[in-house]
Amino acid sequence: MEHVPEQSPHHAYPDHWEADVVLRDGGTARIRPITTDDAERLVSFYEQVSDESKYYRFFAPYPRLSDRDVHRFTHHDYVDRVGLAVTVGGEFIATVRYDRIDERGRPASAPADEAEVAFLVQDAHQGRGVASALLEHIAAVARERGIRRFAAEVLPANNKMIKVFRDAGYTQQRSFEDGSVHLTLDLEPTAESLAVQRGREQRAEARSVQRLLAPGSVAVIGVGRTPGGVGRTVLRNLLGAGFTGRAYAVNRAFAADQATIDGVPAHRSIGEIGEPVDLAVVAVPADRVPEAVADCGEQGVQGLVVLSAGYAEWGAEGRERQRELVRQARSYGMRIIGPNAFGLINNAETVRLNASLAPEPPAPGRIGLFTQSGAIGIALLSGLYRRGAGLSTFISAGNRADISGNDFLQYWYEDPDTDVALLYLESIGNPRKFTRLARRTAAVKPVVVVKGARHSGSTPPGHAVPVSRIPDATVSALMRQAGVIQVDTVTEMVDAGLLLADQPLPAGPRVAILGNSESLGLLTYDACLAEGLRPRPPLDLTTAATPQDFRNALAEALADDGCDAVVVTAIPWVGEDGEAEAGDGEVLAAALHTAAAAGPAKPVAVVHVEIGGLAEALAAATSTVAQPRPPAQPSPAAAATRTGATTPDRNPATPRTDADGTSTTPATSTTDAITATSTATDAVTTSTTSTTTDNAPGTGTGAGRIPAYPAAERAVRALAEAVRYAQWRRQAAVPGKVPEFLDDTIDEPGAARLIDSLLGPDPDPRGRPLAHEEARELLGRYGITVRPTLPAPDPDAAVAAAARLGYPVALKTTAPHLRHRADLGGVRLDLANESALRRAYGELTELLGRPAELQPVVQAMAPRGVDTVVRAAIDPAAGAVLSFGLAGAPSELLGDTAHRLVPATDRDAAELIRSIRAAPVLFGWRGAAPVDTTALEELLLRVSRLVDDHPEVVSIALEPVVVAPQGLTVLGASVRLSPPPARTDLGPRRLPNY
Repeated sequence: MEHVPEQSPHHAYPDHWEADVVLRDGGTARIRPITTDDAERLVSFYEQVSDESKYYRFFAPYPRLSDRDVHRFTHHDYVDRVGLAVTVGGEFIATVRYDRIDERGRPASAPADEAEVAFLVQDAHQGRGVASALLEHIAAVARERGIRRFAAEVLPANNKMIKVFRDAGYTQQRSFEDGSVHLTLDLEPTAESLAVQRGREQRAEARSVQRLLAPGSVAVIGVGRTPGGVGRTVLRNLLGAGFTGRAYAVNRAFAADQATIDGVPAHRSIGEIGEPVDLAVVAVPADRVPEAVADCGEQGVQGLVVLSAGYAEWGAEGRERQRELVRQARSYGMRIIGPNAFGLINNAETVRLNASLAPEPPAPGRIGLFTQSGAIGIALLSGLYRRGAGLSTFISAGNRADISGNDFLQYWYEDPDTDVALLYLESIGNPRKFTRLARRTAAVKPVVVVKGARHSGSTPPGHAVPVSRIPDATVSALMRQAGVIQVDTVTEMVDAGLLLADQPLPAGPRVAILGNSESLGLLTYDACLAEGLRPRPPLDLTTAATPQDFRNALAEALADDGCDAVVVTAIPWVGEDGEAEAGDGEVLAAALHTAAAAGPAKPVAVVHVEIGGLAEALAAATSTVAQPRPPAQPSPAAAATRTGATTPDRNPATPRTDADGTSTTPATSTTDAITATSTATDAVTTSTTSTTTDNAPGTGTGAGRIPAYPAAERAVRALAEAVRYAQWRRQAAVPGKVPEFLDDTIDEPGAARLIDSLLGPDPDPRGRPLAHEEARELLGRYGITVRPTLPAPDPDAAVAAAARLGYPVALKTTAPHLRHRADLGGVRLDLANESALRRAYGELTELLGRPAELQPVVQAMAPRGVDTVVRAAIDPAAGAVLSFGLAGAPSELLGDTAHRLVPATDRDAAELIRSIRAAPVLFGWRGAAPVDTTALEELLLRVSRLVDDHPEVVSIALEPVVVAPQGLTVLGASVRLSPPPARTDLGPRRLPNY
């Protein structure tokens, strides 16, 4: 394990520079400052570097480091001289160093803002992206220490190092001097450098997931010597799925002469295997996990799936055990799924991996599924299994101490086998990154999310994440802005996911409804209206309709240019004797398939009531299963519960220790798992569908891909989500922009100077609110004019203020408990003269209290209009959020506020004011004159720009903003400044530490 560095004699050891990073090949490494304790590590590292690499570093043969060199390279002041090392397994694999220099290239101190930089990467690790990651981190360190430029001398033959600098995206200059290439890099991040960084991050994290999902060999650690138990169950599932690679069973309690178990090689340790192992599934008690991790790390295992429980879900002690597990695994370059995990599945034909406790993996398909809860994972697998749906990959990550939903979004973004991503999340460790990744992924394939633990006010056990102060409604709005389809239940997630996987995207909200039940058609019509769709009057085919009638009606609806989607409703036929007949569902399914195949590519959904065989026939027509499953074959949930392999909640594999040290599940887990499964699957297993591999959403014909639902509301809700997603995707194809005219009226440098002076040289970390005039001055730098107010401590002062401002005026209190509360009588408007003002002043003080308590002010009246509120605030988890709503108690009571992430574009601003429920008031409701929404959009953009340019502005509230038919007036403003919070999303790449 890594040592704890000593403090430098010159400057405190900067532990915030330490970081775990994912390299290009998917492995991990640790970056940290070099200390005086690293002399032996440095010498050992240098001995393993080739003579050619040494020559490139020192421009001359340099076979070994002198004592003086070792001292110089391990003693830093962490200001003018800084060295960073990349370590794997505690040993150096690369180093970088900068030395501050003056304009003549001589050693210097601040305020000199240039430094010479040099890298050295061990040959065995070149090509892994080590130098690129080091450049990001040493550049961030340099900027922190006031260095703005790097200078580097590189031999012309050192093409790899030249490429590292060239591809970094920084503004740079190159020249050829004295036989070497002289490079100067401006360290200020650019749009290009940020894009390069995020592109590398995506490729590296996707590769790290791919290494887990497509291993060439798997070892299961903790395989019991007798049948049963978690380890033995995983091994059986691995073999039952037909894993294409090599499998090994590991248990330190195996006899020395035991060669095999369940037909696979048996070993007492990973080291005994003698061949490379790519993935290890750890199913041993928590106190034995460190030993297993060390065994894996020393043998070069690439990744771990830790099923063992007893970590953060068990409290403070378990949380520390979990952190140590992550530190230990990352020190060896390994990534972890878990702990407390259910496992992972990859249905690719070339892999066929079932490293989980699900004995029957779902059929191959085009849906990727990630869940943090084992119980929810069981329920989803069961529901998808019964509906005939197929998955490309499945991951149940448990405590997700390392690998998270973000990593799988990185992988699914470019995965050709996944068309739709479904995620059940109970916490979001890095919301800013999640939003960014989800937006990018949603631009090419749907992302459907169920967010658990939304209202509990606490983080689920085992999930240590930043605490957000924003309400769930705001989180939902921000997800929608990113194109995420957020639904409330796992039932809705499956419904929407299957429609999106099976059907093309709708071109609009116009829905045709047809069927043989007038009542069911009307229910569908009402559901469409409730979801904001535009249904056509239902076409009643009557109960006498035949499958051919359905076929003809569907074909006609699909051919209609005024129709974007079709919902087919069907009930059983009634025979001549008056008895209901189930009818031949297969015949109806064939008729619907035929019409859909021949018509234009539009989504079709079926709502059916007890028509035997219909749902099964609709699914079977496009089943992704190579061969039909025997009817008696159990579902994943039922089979899992019978083996005793599941528990409720997050971990379906809470192990207990057998006599031989292997682990099994507690007997009490089975009942709980059955309860969780039956509750969740009853709602999701009543309709059937499937996926295929040749039709991404919105690109195929939709033929043969008709999902069926047992209720109109479910079908329509899924269709509405597809309509909204399709609209977002069309808009995302042409992204919004910040209008250039704002640049002419914004004084960004002046605002920065003002903020610095207001915060002072030693700002209070809690921040400070600005006085009214201070807020007016700062907002004015961004072209936001706040109408002045004058204090009125007594009637005479009020009269003098009114004379100065000009009649008519408003008199209002500014006491915190009365601010913006016109309903409490703290505001008097349209005071046309002195007598009216004095009378209002007397009434105000008589009703509400003394002037000292009320803090009255006088303000000139603004033109009549609609009172609105504009706010911006920085949330520690979500980032900067821009909000808009109408002023007044009704909007607050109903939560009628819209939100967007900062920076907002012109499209965001337009959508913001139109997305509140009371938006018609702004556009001429009940004959009123429409207000100046263009001016309102500009104000929103200016507030967004201010908060984005200056992270010290942690909150702004403009209330009220009176929007008139021509222009607007900001009557009140409050601003709070604080030292800028850390922006981890803009810094160098690093893995989170929870």
